[in-house]
Amino acid sequence: MTRTTTRTTTSGRATGTTTHTVALRYFAAARAALGRSEETLAVPPGATVSDVVARLAAVTPAAEPVLARCSVLLAGRRAAPSDVVPDGASLDLLPPFAGG
Repeated sequence: MTRTTTRTTTSGRATGTTTHTVALRYFAAARAALGRSEETLAVPPGATVSDVVARLAAVTPAAEPVLARCSVLLAGRRAAPSDVVPDGASLDLLPPFAGG
């Protein structure tokens, strides 16, 4: 869902800021490192997968080592760091795991 926020400057002119909404889900070690399993994030249009992950790491610096190793799914498919995140998208962050 695209949102436009209108703010009034000190000169009285209105300015608009558009953001896109992205649903995020975290699994296993990513969930533990971030302290939550999901959230919704407002990002600027044109934000990439890398931008979103960097923003998460900036907000929770202790999670950066885990986030750096995560695979990211965009709408259920593996995403490249340079992929643009469209409005209303869902991102899943999955750290490496082992098992049999």
